[in-house]
Amino acid sequence: MPCTIKPEEIKRVKALGFLNNKGTDLFNGRIITVNGKITAEQTAVVAEAARKFGNGDVEFTTRLTIEVRGIHYKDIEAFREYIAPAGLETGGTGSVVRPIVSCKGTTCQYGLYDTFALSEKIHERFYKGYHTVKLPHKFKIATGGCPNNCVKPDLNDLGIVGQLMPNFDEDMCNGCKKCQIASLCPMKAAKVEDGLLEINKEICNNCGRCVEQCPFDAIEDGTPGFKVYIGGRWGKKVAQGMPLSKVFTSEEDVLKVVESAILLFREQGHTGERFADTIARIGFDEVEKQLLSGEMLERKQEILDAKLHLAGGATC
Repeated sequence: MPCTIKPEEIKRVKALGFLNNKGTDLFNGRIITVNGKITAEQTAVVAEAARKFGNGDVEFTTRLTIEVRGIHYKDIEAFREYIAPAGLETGGTGSVVRPIVSCKGTTCQYGLYDTFALSEKIHERFYKGYHTVKLPHKFKIATGGCPNNCVKPDLNDLGIVGQLMPNFDEDMCNGCKKCQIASLCPMKAAKVEDGLLEINKEICNNCGRCVEQCPFDAIEDGTPGFKVYIGGRWGKKVAQGMPLSKVFTSEEDVLKVVESAILLFREQGHTGERFADTIARIGFDEVEKQLLSGEMLERKQEILDAKLHLAGGATC
């Protein structure tokens, strides 16, 4: 049976997180998670809702949201009401900040910071807090725990990568012929030259693997930090994000940069273009200057109050 739902109604429910199954009156209902996590109790409710309103299948998106497939148009509101008491809601579409994606850095042996905690703050402050703020296009954010980049932060509009910058004490270095630091460095950034270890900061990605590995305590500890990438994108046009020149050592400073980037995109982005296009048009150096200066935050309310992007460019 062909789809009988009017296009304007398909558009309306899409904004609620329901995507039409082409050629039918059925929809996928997209349930928001907080960086891919839901409780066991919520999982049971999703399963019950899939059986009651859908075709029994549950799927997962690349943004770690959950989709219940095969919900009839007439059951959309009943579905939303059914999952609401469990603290679940639908959404995740449109030209707005999209659900935040996080790796398992909180528990992973390579994780350099609590990725779940930071992504939850971003979720509350920018996915939920900026939910009605219209942007030129979708804006995706990912938090990665280390330079392994499992969650591909540099392919998001804004990505955060954990850092552990080695604190090298050359006075403690014995210049060992077989240096343990040089042997284990995955980037080959460390080597002994003229009887002293040298770390090439242009090559070192601050993965922290060398910290506490020297038997003579030449790298006894490291400074935790965050590298921020901007302008990444995958899809028909792929763009690898570029890192800001500064490694941030304060979580609050990272959150300020995230907010500044969203505000800059809203104010200076052209409707329909992705953040990567905005950066390419304005110039990376100019964008970085504005993000680090704090000027976007100073004009925050002015930017939020502006009548911009009433019809954004996101189509999915």
